[in-house]
Amino acid sequence: MKDNRKSGPHVPPDFGTALARNPDAMDVFSGLAQPVREKVLEKSRRIRSQAEMRAYVDSLVGLRPDQME
Repeated sequence: MKDNRKSGPHVPPDFGTALARNPDAMDVFSGLAQPVREKVLEKSRRIRSQAEMRAYVDSLVGLRPDQME
C-alpha cells in the first residue's frame, strides 16, 4: 500500500470533517501557502479527539498564517 504522505498532503478524516462543518475555516485553510498548510496538517495529525479537532479547526478562523504553527 502506498503512503500518501510522501506524494502529497494527507488530510486526517476528522480534520476534513471539521473543515466541512466550518466553511470559514475551509476558506482560510484553502488560501494558505503550501508550507503553512503542511504545518496545519502536521498539527492536526497529533489531535486525538473530535472535540479537540473541532476546536482546532475553529481556531483557524481569524489567525494570520504566521500564527498557525
